[in-house]
Amino acid sequence: MTTQGLVILNTGHGKGKSTAAFGQALRAAGQGLKVCIIQFIKGQAKTGEALALASAFPGRIELHLAGTGFTWQQERETVKAAALAGWELAKEKILSDAYDLLVLDELTYLIGFAIVPEEEIISLLRKRPERLHLVITGRDASPRLIDSADLVTEMCAIKHPFAKGLKAQKGIEF
Repeated sequence: MTTQGLVILNTGHGKGKSTAAFGQALRAAGQGLKVCIIQFIKGQAKTGEALALASAFPGRIELHLAGTGFTWQQERETVKAAALAGWELAKEKILSDAYDLLVLDELTYLIGFAIVPEEEIISLLRKRPERLHLVITGRDASPRLIDSADLVTEMCAIKHPFAKGLKAQKGIEF
């Protein structure tokens, strides 16, 4: 058996894709690995995960919020500019060979919204340092992205409190 960096993809319409990715980041940091997380959609709000990472793993987990928040409430060009800046940061971090694990939270939307060509993303996955693990999250992963991954998990929505009119709750959704 050999070891190498894996591409891990969490997709689907169920809750828990980002939560699982953050769990993977915590596991890696706990084992002494250097981690970088880039969130492509979430805005600058102080989420529970951002607050926890800043205090629990200073210097070991780097978090970048490259999004502008709820994309459906904004001009497309604003969302696109932020996503492209995040993508440039991701390329820099991936090719730097300075990390053991990189989380690209909600990267699938860059393909789905035609912000970054799918081929450019898949090409970068192939060019990454051999030891680098990547965790990619987001709904509607493309067939080619799924094929490029080593491990794919689909989160399936069976029941969600939002359907009963319950708002997102601090510590659960953010």
